Amino acid sequence: MPKDLLDLDATPERLRALADAGVLPPTALERAFHLSVASPPRAEWRSFLSTTLMALGTLLVLSGVIYFFAYNWAALHRFGKLGLIAAALVGTAVGAWRLGEGLAGQLSLLASAVLVGALLAVYGQAYQTGADPYELFVGWAVLILPWVLLARFAPLWMFLVLLLNTGIVLFWGQVLDGDEDTAAWLAVVLGLLNGFAWATYEHFANTGLAWLQGRWVPRGLAVMTVGPLLAAAVAFIVAPSEVGPGAGVALLLVLGSLAAEYALHRHLRGELFLLTLGVLSAMTLATTWVGRLLIVDANVNEFSLFILPFVVIGEVALAVWWLRNEARATGAAEEA
Repeated sequence: MPKDLLDLDATPERLRALADAGVLPPTALERAFHLSVASPPRAEWRSFLSTTLMALGTLLVLSGVIYFFAYNWAALHRFGKLGLIAAALVGTAVGAWRLGEGLAGQLSLLASAVLVGALLAVYGQAYQTGADPYELFVGWAVLILPWVLLARFAPLWMFLVLLLNTGIVLFWGQVLDGDEDTAAWLAVVLGLLNGFAWATYEHFANTGLAWLQGRWVPRGLAVMTVGPLLAAAVAFIVAPSEVGPGAGVALLLVLGSLAAEYALHRHLRGELFLLTLGVLSAMTLATTWVGRLLIVDANVNEFSLFILPFVVIGEVALAVWWLRNEARATGAAEEA
């Protein structure tokens, strides 16, 4: 749901708007400016460092586990390999249960989810099951799904989406042989999957769920949605007869994402990251179209090298002007 006006961040733009409306007197405005840019107190710094170091330590331990087995693969018996990973998996799962819903428990559960993949990989190598890599990632995602549903931890949901994306890409490369005719449809499938995850996140965040109020996950999902679609859309603009109808569908979906990003920006009273992502997408499409007109249609290759830089400069200037106006209109910080 959109934030209440009193819950919005006290950015300089919003403070100036309050002063222009006569809500803040000049003396209070100066004090408000000071408070809005003041450094966080010591307790907040301590909490930030504790959280960052705990997450970094978890990632380093997990990478150490993977490299340990890679280095000592030949020296370990298959039962030793499976037993060590199973013990680590059980230990992290029990730790998540004992630590509860705090950050330590959630990171412990994330470690368990990662170790499930390590266990599947070691089992497949030890017994030579003959499974394709895409089956590993899809099976991995299915096995950790109950934990993901129960954890209420946004990074674990992002991890699940990454596993599904990897499985789909590997399926395309191994089963469909990476056919260029289906590459655009792969982009459409990835865009729809990530877009569904993005829309689902925004929907439940809109209901007020506390653990879904962070913005880095939906921003990441938005980039994962737009990225493959934009690549296929650019190919459609350059050579529509060679890439097939899937690229045309991708172009339509990119244009739809522009509307969604602007609507979310207005709904959330200032989501400049998504708005900037939409502007970059529009600039990419426009620059590609102009380049095609100059190089392919008009056949002025040398002259296009002179024109295209000015086109990009004009697009950037227009984008900055519009983003600044949107920042002022919504009270969002321009550096957000």
